[in-house]
Amino acid sequence: MITPPAIQRGLFTLDRSLFNKSVNVMALRIPASMTMECKKALGTDMLLVPKIRNVVDSDDGEKSKRLVLLSMAIKNKEMEGASEKTKEFVKEHGFELAETQFQVSYDYWTADEVVRAILPEELLVEAPSSFTTVGHIAHMNLKDEYLPWKHLIGQVILDKNPNLKTVVNKTDSIDTTFRFFKMEVLAGEDNMIAEVRESGCRFKFDFAQVYWNSRLHTEHDRLVKMFKATDAVCDVMAGVGPFAMPAAKKGCNVYANDLNPTSYKYMLENAKLNKIQNNLHIYNLDGREFIRKAVEDLETNGYRPANMVMPTNNKGKKDTKTSATTTTTPPTASKPETSEPTSEASTSSPAFKTFDHFVMNLPATAIEFLDAFRGLFKGREAQITQPKVQLPMIHCHCFSKSETPEDDVRERVESVMGGKLERDSVHLHWVRKVAPNKDMYCISFRLPAEIAFASDVKRKLEVASSEDVSEASEPSSEKRTKTE
Repeated sequence: MITPPAIQRGLFTLDRSLFNKSVNVMALRIPASMTMECKKALGTDMLLVPKIRNVVDSDDGEKSKRLVLLSMAIKNKEMEGASEKTKEFVKEHGFELAETQFQVSYDYWTADEVVRAILPEELLVEAPSSFTTVGHIAHMNLKDEYLPWKHLIGQVILDKNPNLKTVVNKTDSIDTTFRFFKMEVLAGEDNMIAEVRESGCRFKFDFAQVYWNSRLHTEHDRLVKMFKATDAVCDVMAGVGPFAMPAAKKGCNVYANDLNPTSYKYMLENAKLNKIQNNLHIYNLDGREFIRKAVEDLETNGYRPANMVMPTNNKGKKDTKTSATTTTTPPTASKPETSEPTSEASTSSPAFKTFDHFVMNLPATAIEFLDAFRGLFKGREAQITQPKVQLPMIHCHCFSKSETPEDDVRERVESVMGGKLERDSVHLHWVRKVAPNKDMYCISFRLPAEIAFASDVKRKLEVASSEDVSEASEPSSEKRTKTE
């Protein structure tokens, strides 16, 4: 093992020259022509240290000679520490043993080794060298005790990862309105516009203004794999589209929304980056309002693989105040199943169809929005004959600290929705651990008919006017908890 040189602990300024070190080893001086034979014979008795050459030019200047560096376990010319096989090989060929040294510098050491060489010893239990990569950005979450060395740590991370250009640290808890963390640049460029590839899609966004978590890649893929290409998917808290974009590329008819105007902006841009042209409808609304709006718009557009245009206003122009769509193909009339419908068919209500899946990826508060589903389809009872087939699946992310998360999450969902879930449709999936006693889950369940068609609708938020929705001076936490 090569250990970093003794450095004055507690340094606040990075001095790379302090990491230069000379390491003494034993070596064999051999004819250059015997290099390969010697390497095969010595095996693990050669110097086997990453990034260090174990065969170098001879130090006596003879071009026909080479120095083969020996393991640091071999301490002297008596070859103490070497195997008997190696000793016999050296004796047989009469190789000369010599003392030499090799040099290592700052570039040799890992980020963790550099940080541990500098920080005070009392802080070495958990040296802060880990980070999450978001495009060219390294995102750290330094504990308070490491903050005096934050810029030094950031520079080390930047030095040791040539693919990175910016190192940032989270400075506050998540923004309660738009789900992003306040960031401080520790080292490198002050450039927060990240580009990421995930699930076969390209994503571009301002990491300082939107929520993105690279650790959720597996969860994004898991849900998207559930969707069929013919499904209609409603993504209520879509962010910049980690669920919506791959679902749309798969062929799903996707309605995606986020309250954060910056997320909305980058969803539109990401749709273009991924060449999604006809089946992604993007909104900038409060979650409850969007659920109702999306259901209405899907019914207006028609339940089909979305190669249709969005609804138009009275002037024949697309309404872009609260939503946008990448749809460009004009609508196509569908053919009736029979050319001469019976009188029974002509008097019956049209078949009921709506979204196949709702995704609610806002784990801190998504459960609170489930009250929007109570009575969502009130008045449509006569149009449905098979609730378990036609009513949508809801995938709601949440946190739980309970020792019995299945009961905890289900009871919270039932309390907000005002009714019991159909037990055979409920599945709780563990997503990841976010704190020692806090886990993230996704509860998936079929929307129960008694909730979907409930007449005693008590929502926390009535449909707001567009002026109220866009009023930035009113905190989102207040908007989302208003009662009638």
